[in-house]
Amino acid sequence: MFAVEVRDRMMIGHSLPDPFFGPAQGMHGATFVVDVAFFREKMTKQNVVVDIGAALDVLAETLKPLKYKNLDELPQFKGQLTTTEFLCRYVFDAITKAARDGALGEDGKGLAKIRVKLHETDLARAWFEGPVAV
Repeated sequence: MFAVEVRDRMMIGHSLPDPFFGPAQGMHGATFVVDVAFFREKMTKQNVVVDIGAALDVLAETLKPLKYKNLDELPQFKGQLTTTEFLCRYVFDAITKAARDGALGEDGKGLAKIRVKLHETDLARAWFEGPVAV
């Protein structure tokens, strides 16, 4: 399987109001390094997985509404615990929708799967990976 991975960053604020999260129950910030990997069985006729520039653009557009925001105040996250794992799935859903809708060009429609990885620190990260269902 071939893969291409792109990266961006986002700074957010949020709280995780559940005793499970100990001190993270209160408002705190996080700076995530966000990696998105695109996979396909065979390369395109141009010998690529996907246009890297388009992948970077789609990732930037996906993260833009979240950057420098308090996630607790965003309506799409009302009542949600915005854990790293949850945010991986949120970004995954947005990127796969963009791929299906053509934002990655025709190459994006032939992807087998996508992996979204959020690095909280150099010591901890989470990811979500799944197929690009058509």
